[in-house]
Amino acid sequence: MASSKWPAVVEAELPHGYALMSSGRVSGVHEAGDVFKEAPFNDDERLAMDNVLTEATRATKVRFNVYIGDLGGDPAAGADELFPDTPEAERSVLIAVSPNQKAIEVRSGREVADRANDRVCQLGVTAALSSFRQGQLIDGLVSAVRVMAAAIGR
Repeated sequence: MASSKWPAVVEAELPHGYALMSSGRVSGVHEAGDVFKEAPFNDDERLAMDNVLTEATRATKVRFNVYIGDLGGDPAAGADELFPDTPEAERSVLIAVSPNQKAIEVRSGREVADRANDRVCQLGVTAALSSFRQGQLIDGLVSAVRVMAAAIGR
């Protein structure tokens, strides 16, 4: 389903001083003044993702989490395994994307399952697919979060 021009991160191949966070984000240290050589997303993309997650969470009182990375051989099972460890899992929505597998999975916590139901989750997936097909991973995720937040409401 989803696609990206960036491969999934292989933790063993990260440079010294870098780590794969549970959120899927790669965090690394560098010397002051050094420029990152190959950040997977540019500043505008990271800012857009941060803004949409913040806005959606504030507007709906539902915590939105995004994971980008390998979900294993069975992406659905990988998302199921990942979801309980996400921040505020009981009252959150997880959008998990495995770019190399072209898979997107959405999960919602027990406290918000009536608002973030299967229909709302499917709306998010549908909103993301058009951008994913064009290789625009962040644009697709931003669209998914916006559509889901609008459907959930307050």
